Amino acid sequence: MSDHSADMLEIFSSIQGEGLLVGLRQIFLRFCSCNLHCHYCDTESASPEHCSIEETPGRRDPVQVKNPVALDQVVALIDKWQRGWPGVHHSISITGGEPLLHHETLSEWLPVLRSRLPIYLETNGMLHSTLASLIEHFDHISMDIKLPSTSGHTELWESHREFLRIAVRQNALVKTVINDMTEEWEIIRTCEIISSIDKNVPLILQPVTLKDGKVGLTPIKVLEMQETAASYLSEVRVIPQTHHLLGLL
Repeated sequence: MSDHSADMLEIFSSIQGEGLLVGLRQIFLRFCSCNLHCHYCDTESASPEHCSIEETPGRRDPVQVKNPVALDQVVALIDKWQRGWPGVHHSISITGGEPLLHHETLSEWLPVLRSRLPIYLETNGMLHSTLASLIEHFDHISMDIKLPSTSGHTELWESHREFLRIAVRQNALVKTVINDMTEEWEIIRTCEIISSIDKNVPLILQPVTLKDGKVGLTPIKVLEMQETAASYLSEVRVIPQTHHLLGLL
């Protein structure tokens, strides 16, 4: 098995709380580091000394394993869970941070992981060249389009466009976080990027979750944004972060 290892934040089992696979059980592999620093991000991207790994899926009984984590450790855990809890997990979520920063590791890990379960990539939608080299290993791709009003980043549009051109080769969706500061032109620009490639790519409008767990957006504004997006695209959904509602990771 591969000698490649990676600094990771945590490995755990939970319900997917975002996007089109919301409600399905996944094994989450959360990688360290990110090339962006978005205002709303709830994930620590720095590399810790240890990775938190659940021993029993979904039971929040983590042990601390020294980084970097080796592939054989990850596979042994997944195989144990698959034997002990058959049929529970729909897929493996490769998330972060920004997991595509670990492209050399993923090039060796993904074929092995995918032989166990389908692979779901959660990404900030920036590293299009890296995605092109790994695209064949993903079954689902959830890419963000970062709006200036919520992320604080203003010059990412064309990188997102190039990323989506590649992502549509697999089951791709676009997710964008919105809040009360989000302006109509941002939704239009997002939809124009998507429709220039494929208007049938689903768009998920995700209201930002505040620290108290509430949605940071008025209901009327949510509906107005959905109406604007629906005039450009075939499928527009509004889905908050449902795992917060359930009190899950």
